[in-house]
Amino acid sequence: MPINIDSPLARRVATFAFLVFIFGLTLWVLSPFFASLAWAGILAYVTWPLHQRLRHWLPGRDKLVALLMTLGVAATLLLPLVWVMSTLVGDVAVASATIRQFSEQGLPPLPAGVRAWPGGEWIAANYQRVQADPLWVRAQIDALELTDTHRLRALAGGIGRNVAKFGLAVLALFFLYRHGDSVLAQFRGVATRWLGEAVRGHIQAVGVTVRAVVFGIVLTALAQGLLAGLGYWVAGVPAPALWGVITALVSLIPFVGPVVWIGLSLGLLAHGETQAALGLFLWGALVVSWVDNLIRPIVISESTRIPFLLVFLGVLGGLHAFGLIGLFLGPVLLAVSLAIWREWLVHARAK
Repeated sequence: MPINIDSPLARRVATFAFLVFIFGLTLWVLSPFFASLAWAGILAYVTWPLHQRLRHWLPGRDKLVALLMTLGVAATLLLPLVWVMSTLVGDVAVASATIRQFSEQGLPPLPAGVRAWPGGEWIAANYQRVQADPLWVRAQIDALELTDTHRLRALAGGIGRNVAKFGLAVLALFFLYRHGDSVLAQFRGVATRWLGEAVRGHIQAVGVTVRAVVFGIVLTALAQGLLAGLGYWVAGVPAPALWGVITALVSLIPFVGPVVWIGLSLGLLAHGETQAALGLFLWGALVVSWVDNLIRPIVISESTRIPFLLVFLGVLGGLHAFGLIGLFLGPVLLAVSLAIWREWLVHARAK
């Protein structure tokens, strides 16, 4: 039976296939830039209230406002990063020398204070067994590839690519400030036409979730890293800036940050610095963890009306699936899914 190409069904199928082809190729062309565009969108959304206030102060100067906002956001991100990187240079040099010493000479003697701990004899016996085999220690360090020049070159290349992505994100941020209202209105119009009026609620859920994740996870992690680094410096921990940055990065995953300062407290205790170890432990438990355990759940759960467990799973799953940008995409996807689920429940009860 011949197919009538003039039938409405054939036209719809052809139109749908054409749209899939065109938009598929468009997404393929833009795919290398998704991360940069996503970061630009997140930064624009979070700082949009300040942008609107600046537009009110400078009416009719939209280009100037967009330029000032872009430069301000870039400086806010870059200046602390440059300071941290300059501080880390010395700390990384010290850490590299220590790792090289371990690789060549084996592990240092275990501090005598460890034997007084509960289970200290077992720890000391196993440590001495590892210490007696310097070749095994060297093999473990080599497995980490911390001294591999090829690995370091690859790391430098990765840093260069990230710098390029940051530059693209800053460029995109300027145009989002410049045309953000128009882009959002067009997106809402197209989404409403295709998905109905309910999509407006989903878009609102995305915005609320992004802002809650930024303030509840990223800023909380930065605050924890800063407070923990201050505690490391006061307690006399070597390379406090390096450990502060590590604490901030680890704290992006909820409830994992204490692993760092608890480990450093045990290290101080093992070296007989009881007061410093106790002070650092109390600082971490009463100040650093207070930021994590109280502020983060309140900011995220109350703002998004999402159970904190789902946010926690969204963060972990997003990191695993999408990398660093998954910190936002994971919770956002769960927020939209939960909004759709609640909408279905409302319709089901109405029937």
